[in-house]
Amino acid sequence: MRECTIRVRFAPSPTGYLHIGGLRTALYNYLFAKKNSGEIILRIEDTDRKRFVDGAVDNLLDTLNWAGLSFDEGSGIGGDYGPYFQSERLDIYREHSSKLIDEGKAYACFCSSERLKQLREEQKQQKLPQFKYDKHCLSLSRDETEKKLNENIQHVVRLNVTPDQIVTFKDEIRGEVKFESNTIDDQVLIKSDGFPTYHLANVVDDYLMKISHVIRGEEWLPSTPKHILLYDYFNWDKPKFAHLPLLLNPDKSKLSKRQGDVAVEDYKAKGYLKEALINFVALLGWNFGDDKELYDMDELIEKFSLDRVHKAGAVFNLEKLDWLNFEHMRKKSDAEMLEMLRNELLNSIYANKNYSDEYLLKIISAMKERVSFIREYLTKSYFFFEQPREYEAKNLKKRWKEDSHKLLKKLSIKIEKLDNPSINDFETSLAETAEEQNVGKGKLIHPLRIALSGVGEGPGIFELIDILGKAEVQNRINTALKNLD
Repeated sequence: MRECTIRVRFAPSPTGYLHIGGLRTALYNYLFAKKNSGEIILRIEDTDRKRFVDGAVDNLLDTLNWAGLSFDEGSGIGGDYGPYFQSERLDIYREHSSKLIDEGKAYACFCSSERLKQLREEQKQQKLPQFKYDKHCLSLSRDETEKKLNENIQHVVRLNVTPDQIVTFKDEIRGEVKFESNTIDDQVLIKSDGFPTYHLANVVDDYLMKISHVIRGEEWLPSTPKHILLYDYFNWDKPKFAHLPLLLNPDKSKLSKRQGDVAVEDYKAKGYLKEALINFVALLGWNFGDDKELYDMDELIEKFSLDRVHKAGAVFNLEKLDWLNFEHMRKKSDAEMLEMLRNELLNSIYANKNYSDEYLLKIISAMKERVSFIREYLTKSYFFFEQPREYEAKNLKKRWKEDSHKLLKKLSIKIEKLDNPSINDFETSLAETAEEQNVGKGKLIHPLRIALSGVGEGPGIFELIDILGKAEVQNRINTALKNLD
């Protein structure tokens, strides 16, 4: 019998970027392992050489590391059950496929691509639901098979599926699942290039690496009966299976690049926090059973369980992700925000400018409740880093009146007389100017905001004045008076 230790694996293929669905699979495996004091293994399933992408492994590792998912053993880490690249385990797969052949549970197939194409067309005309190999090469005698092998005729190794059987297994999310073996194809186990298919390699590796739970996407559910047969043919104890729900676009179609970004690195590049993305992905198919939606990693580990994973597809709601990013930004300390803002400035047009910590921390305090992304400090409030590039037309029309020029001039004269002013001094100066000119304070505040920021929204006007300082406020008022005369 298997050891009862919880061991799960994340086994991506290096065929490109890490998909959001892949991140969810990795996360659920990670949460399940950590919740149950288990171990998570990283295995690279690189047997599909036609789709292999150079640099994809490094990209996967970098992305997983950025997301905060660590592994107990596997590629780049080591462990007792390596190698962890499937391309380095070919002898193991050949040994196990040979065992199946010797026992009549698999067989060599020499059918050409032309014959398979013809067979596929015939079955299509017969309106069969899916292609199924006709076991043609199973009828070859041992001598015929040996002769073809000795002649190095290109071949594959196929699973010999026993007909008229019911393949049953329990899915931890979906309950009992049944398949008729007559619907199961004699799956290729070893390809003509000598590399195994996913089906053989993942079963052999999961067993030899003592995987206790296979947690993967719903798209693998139809393949599971083939894997069950392989476990039975090898007389091995089976792991427990859990198939996660599909990820869906808002229109309920399967999540795809046609309707938006699907790569984790795309969301990273757009400035989403890893905490927000992890929180969001965790909720794509799972909740604890209450209304709570804001989680950090420790809370997710504490709350996560497979019995709270849904069967139905999970809709990818970008608005929720934006909201979560806003909430996780708010939870950041000022010191964390300062570091993030400085990094953003270094990669911006303001890289050569020198801003004090005090100045940037004031901006953070003023804008923290108004931004969802760190880049928005530079887009929504660029006026903290340079004079207004233009004055927003709709606000000019609404807020800049005939007397605005005169009122701002009066305010500028009063501010000029202030010595090392505080925020209260600025507020007093504006109130006095309004009273002297017999107008409401709004008649000064609105055009003043336009002069200082060029836009109609932002932090409180006196907070804005205090951050910019007397000299810059005067400079911007004078510039506006010239440009808007």
